[in-house]
Amino acid sequence: MENYFENEFSSQLLSQTINHPNISVGAFSYYSGYHHKHSFEGCVHYLDKRNKGVDKLIIGKYCSIGSGAVFMMAGNQGHRLDWVSTFPFYFQANIFKSSQNAYKKSGDTQVGDDVWIGSEAMIMAGVNIGSGAVIAARSVVTRDVLPYTVVGGNPAELIRERFDAHTVAQLLKLQWWNWTEEEVKTAMPLICSEDIYGLLALNGD
Repeated sequence: MENYFENEFSSQLLSQTINHPNISVGAFSYYSGYHHKHSFEGCVHYLDKRNKGVDKLIIGKYCSIGSGAVFMMAGNQGHRLDWVSTFPFYFQANIFKSSQNAYKKSGDTQVGDDVWIGSEAMIMAGVNIGSGAVIAARSVVTRDVLPYTVVGGNPAELIRERFDAHTVAQLLKLQWWNWTEEEVKTAMPLICSEDIYGLLALNGD
Protein backbone atom coordinates (compact mmCIF):
# COMPACT_ATOMS: atom_id res chain seq x y z
CA MET A 1 0.00 0.00 0.00
CA GLU A 2 1.36 3.43 -0.93
CA ASN A 3 1.98 6.04 1.75
CA TYR A 4 0.69 8.82 -0.50
CA PHE A 5 -2.11 8.69 -3.05
CA GLU A 6 -1.18 11.68 -5.23
CA ASN A 7 1.94 13.52 -4.11
CA GLU A 8 4.18 14.08 -1.11
CA PHE A 9 1.59 16.02 0.87
CA SER A 10 -1.82 14.73 -0.20
CA SER A 11 -3.52 11.85 1.58
CA GLN A 12 -0.83 10.64 3.94
CA LEU A 13 -1.78 7.30 5.46
CA LEU A 14 -0.77 8.24 8.96
CA SER A 15 -0.29 4.77 10.43
CA GLN A 16 2.52 4.34 7.88
CA THR A 17 4.12 7.78 8.09
CA ILE A 18 4.00 8.85 11.77
CA ASN A 19 7.28 8.44 13.65
CA HIS A 20 6.50 10.51 16.75
CA PRO A 21 6.45 8.33 19.90
CA ASN A 22 3.61 10.36 21.45
CA ILE A 23 1.26 10.12 18.45
CA SER A 24 -0.82 6.99 17.83
CA VAL A 25 -3.00 6.60 14.70
CA GLY A 26 -5.27 3.75 13.64
CA ALA A 27 -5.49 2.04 10.27
CA PHE A 28 -6.54 4.01 7.16
CA SER A 29 -6.74 7.39 8.88
CA TYR A 30 -5.24 10.02 6.60
CA TYR A 31 -4.17 13.66 6.46
CA SER A 32 -4.90 15.66 3.31
CA GLY A 33 -2.17 18.29 3.28
CA TYR A 34 -2.75 19.45 -0.27
CA HIS A 35 -3.10 23.18 0.52
CA HIS A 36 -0.61 23.26 3.41
CA LYS A 37 2.69 21.88 2.26
CA HIS A 38 3.85 20.05 5.35
CA SER A 39 3.52 16.59 6.84
CA PHE A 40 0.94 15.72 9.48
CA GLU A 41 3.47 16.04 12.29
CA GLY A 42 3.66 19.73 11.37
CA CYS A 43 0.01 19.98 12.46
CA VAL A 44 0.78 18.80 15.99
CA HIS A 45 2.07 21.72 18.05
CA TYR A 46 4.07 21.67 21.29
CA LEU A 47 4.46 17.90 21.49
CA ASP A 48 7.99 17.06 22.59
CA LYS A 49 9.13 13.71 21.19
CA ARG A 50 12.00 13.60 23.71
CA ASN A 51 9.57 13.24 26.64
CA LYS A 52 7.35 10.16 26.69
CA GLY A 53 5.61 11.44 29.83
CA VAL A 54 3.80 14.30 28.08
CA ASP A 55 0.19 14.24 26.89
CA LYS A 56 -0.39 12.03 23.87
CA LEU A 57 -2.38 12.43 20.66
CA ILE A 58 -4.44 9.30 19.95
CA ILE A 59 -6.38 9.05 16.68
CA GLY A 60 -8.64 6.14 15.74
CA LYS A 61 -9.24 4.31 12.47
CA TYR A 62 -10.75 5.65 9.23
CA CYS A 63 -10.39 9.31 10.22
CA SER A 64 -10.23 12.11 7.63
CA ILE A 65 -8.15 15.13 8.63
CA GLY A 66 -8.33 18.22 6.42
CA SER A 67 -5.43 20.35 5.26
CA GLY A 68 -4.02 22.72 7.86
CA ALA A 69 -5.76 21.18 10.87
CA VAL A 70 -3.97 21.89 14.16
CA PHE A 71 -3.71 19.80 17.32
CA MET A 72 -2.62 22.15 20.10
CA MET A 73 -0.85 19.91 22.58
CA ALA A 74 1.11 20.48 25.82
CA GLY A 75 -1.83 21.65 27.90
CA ASN A 76 -1.65 25.30 28.95
CA GLN A 77 2.03 25.47 27.95
CA GLY A 78 2.90 26.86 31.36
CA HIS A 79 0.38 29.73 31.43
CA ARG A 80 -1.65 29.46 34.64
CA LEU A 81 -5.01 31.24 34.66
CA ASP A 82 -5.43 30.58 38.38
CA TRP A 83 -2.23 32.42 39.31
CA VAL A 84 -1.92 36.20 39.64
CA SER A 85 0.14 36.34 36.45
CA THR A 86 -0.07 34.13 33.35
CA PHE A 87 3.59 34.85 32.53
CA PRO A 88 5.80 31.70 32.55
CA PHE A 89 8.59 33.00 34.78
CA TYR A 90 10.28 29.60 34.86
CA PHE A 91 11.46 30.20 31.30
CA GLN A 92 13.72 32.87 32.83
CA ALA A 93 14.76 30.83 35.87
CA ASN A 94 18.26 32.27 35.75
CA ILE A 95 16.74 35.66 36.58
CA PHE A 96 13.67 34.64 38.61
CA LYS A 97 15.33 31.95 40.69
CA SER A 98 12.29 31.29 42.92
CA SER A 99 9.98 30.75 39.94
CA GLN A 100 7.84 27.65 39.75
CA ASN A 101 7.21 25.44 36.75
CA ALA A 102 3.67 26.39 35.73
CA TYR A 103 3.18 23.52 33.27
CA LYS A 104 0.00 21.55 34.00
CA LYS A 105 -1.00 18.48 32.00
CA SER A 106 -4.37 18.51 30.25
CA GLY A 107 -4.49 14.78 29.52
CA ASP A 108 -4.35 12.94 26.22
CA THR A 109 -6.15 14.34 23.17
CA GLN A 110 -8.28 11.53 21.73
CA VAL A 111 -10.02 11.33 18.37
CA GLY A 112 -12.39 8.39 17.90
CA ASP A 113 -12.94 6.34 14.77
CA ASP A 114 -14.49 7.56 11.50
CA VAL A 115 -14.08 11.22 12.50
CA TRP A 116 -13.92 13.97 9.87
CA ILE A 117 -11.90 17.05 10.87
CA GLY A 118 -12.31 19.93 8.43
CA SER A 119 -9.57 22.10 6.98
CA GLU A 120 -7.79 24.43 9.43
CA ALA A 121 -9.79 23.26 12.43
CA MET A 122 -7.95 23.59 15.75
CA ILE A 123 -8.26 20.91 18.43
CA MET A 124 -7.18 22.04 21.88
CA ALA A 125 -5.30 19.86 24.36
CA GLY A 126 -7.14 17.20 26.34
CA VAL A 127 -10.22 17.15 24.11
CA ASN A 128 -12.05 13.87 23.40
CA ILE A 129 -13.81 13.67 20.02
CA GLY A 130 -16.31 10.83 19.75
CA SER A 131 -16.49 8.38 16.86
CA GLY A 132 -18.46 9.49 13.83
CA ALA A 133 -18.19 13.18 14.73
CA VAL A 134 -17.64 15.96 12.19
CA ILE A 135 -15.62 19.10 12.96
CA ALA A 136 -16.38 21.99 10.60
CA ALA A 137 -13.55 23.83 8.85
CA ARG A 138 -11.75 26.47 10.93
CA SER A 139 -13.55 25.48 14.11
CA VAL A 140 -11.80 25.77 17.48
CA VAL A 141 -12.66 22.73 19.60
CA THR A 142 -12.21 23.55 23.28
CA ARG A 143 -14.26 20.77 24.86
CA ASP A 144 -15.35 17.17 24.24
CA VAL A 145 -17.44 16.37 21.17
CA LEU A 146 -20.12 13.69 21.37
CA PRO A 147 -20.18 10.80 18.88
CA TYR A 148 -21.98 11.38 15.57
CA THR A 149 -22.45 15.10 16.10
CA VAL A 150 -21.50 17.98 13.82
CA VAL A 151 -19.84 20.94 15.55
CA GLY A 152 -18.50 24.24 14.27
CA GLY A 153 -17.46 27.77 15.18
CA ASN A 154 -15.13 29.40 17.69
CA PRO A 155 -15.55 27.96 20.20
CA ALA A 156 -17.13 24.97 18.46
CA GLU A 157 -20.80 24.42 19.28
CA LEU A 158 -23.28 21.73 18.31
CA ILE A 159 -24.71 22.28 14.82
CA ARG A 160 -26.71 19.09 14.59
CA GLU A 161 -26.78 15.41 15.42
CA ARG A 162 -26.13 13.13 12.47
CA PHE A 163 -28.57 10.43 13.60
CA ASP A 164 -31.09 9.84 16.38
CA ALA A 165 -29.90 8.55 19.75
CA HIS A 166 -31.00 4.94 19.12
CA THR A 167 -29.18 4.77 15.78
CA VAL A 168 -26.03 6.27 17.31
CA ALA A 169 -26.10 3.67 20.07
CA GLN A 170 -26.44 0.90 17.48
CA LEU A 171 -23.54 2.23 15.39
CA LEU A 172 -21.30 2.55 18.43
CA LYS A 173 -22.15 -1.03 19.34
CA LEU A 174 -21.51 -2.17 15.76
CA GLN A 175 -18.02 -0.60 15.54
CA TRP A 176 -17.63 -1.44 11.86
CA TRP A 177 -14.18 0.18 11.91
CA ASN A 178 -12.91 -2.78 13.94
CA TRP A 179 -13.95 -5.28 11.28
CA THR A 180 -11.34 -6.99 9.15
CA GLU A 181 -10.53 -5.46 5.77
CA GLU A 182 -12.42 -8.27 4.05
CA GLU A 183 -15.50 -7.65 6.19
CA VAL A 184 -15.37 -3.95 5.38
CA LYS A 185 -15.00 -4.69 1.66
CA THR A 186 -18.03 -6.99 1.78
CA ALA A 187 -20.12 -4.38 3.59
CA MET A 188 -18.92 -1.48 1.43
CA PRO A 189 -22.21 -1.01 -0.50
CA LEU A 190 -23.99 -0.53 2.83
CA ILE A 191 -21.29 1.50 4.57
CA CYS A 192 -21.36 3.89 1.61
CA SER A 193 -25.12 4.35 1.74
CA GLU A 194 -27.91 5.68 3.95
CA ASP A 195 -29.08 2.15 4.72
CA ILE A 196 -27.92 2.01 8.34
CA TYR A 197 -30.36 -0.71 9.30
CA GLY A 198 -29.26 -2.81 6.35
CA LEU A 199 -25.72 -2.60 7.74
CA LEU A 200 -26.93 -3.53 11.20
CA ALA A 201 -28.91 -6.48 9.76
CA LEU A 202 -25.79 -7.65 7.94
CA ASN A 203 -24.15 -7.96 11.31
CA GLY A 204 -27.17 -9.71 12.82
CA ASP A 205 -28.34 -6.72 14.95
